[in-house]
Amino acid sequence: MEIITNYQWRNFLYGYEIPETVLNSDFDYLDDDEKTDGFIKYRGRYYHVSGFMLLPEHCDIPNDWQGIEHDSAFSGVLVRLSDDGEQYQIATYIS
Repeated sequence: MEIITNYQWRNFLYGYEIPETVLNSDFDYLDDDEKTDGFIKYRGRYYHVSGFMLLPEHCDIPNDWQGIEHDSAFSGVLVRLSDDGEQYQIATYIS
C-alpha cells in the first residue's frame, strides 16, 4: 500500500468558505449546524469530516490514520485529526 502525504497540519474550512453551489449539491444531506464547519478541500474536491468512515481494526492502513473515504476499490483519502479536533492531516492511499 502506498500512502502519499506531506504530513502538513491544515485548518478545517468553514461553510461560508465553500461555494454555495457545492454546499447545495454535494452536502445537501447536512443539517444547518453541520454546514458551519468541518470542511476539507483536497486536490480540488471538497469533503466534510462526517463523510469519512472510521478505519476498521484489522486493515492494511497504519492505525495512526483515523478516517477513510474510498474513491475506488483500490484508492481513497485518509484523514487524521489533531488532538484538539481543530486541524487535520490528509493523504491519498493506493493499494
